[in-house]
Amino acid sequence: MFVLSNLFAALAKMADILLSIMYWLILIRALISWVNPDPFNAVVQLLYRTTDPILEPVRRFLPPMGVDISPVIAFLAIIFLKSFLVGTLFDLALRLR
Repeated sequence: MFVLSNLFAALAKMADILLSIMYWLILIRALISWVNPDPFNAVVQLLYRTTDPILEPVRRFLPPMGVDISPVIAFLAIIFLKSFLVGTLFDLALRLR
């Protein structure tokens, strides 16, 4: 059972790292949107390509408003997933030892 425990611990760590990276990318995108970035910049294009798959479904769900609050909703979802999913995987890994 220790192999399965290690698998769940590794999955929890990977999920935690990926969710943290997505959190920071969305935060950087939200901050950079305040200064009207150059859309042809490679860094800006990378930010858009990596965060659009998360923010676009949230935008379709929200009614049209003057302010884009999709990053806030994405932050809340990421925080929920980090506490629920990652915590559950770590607890499961501990119980299987």
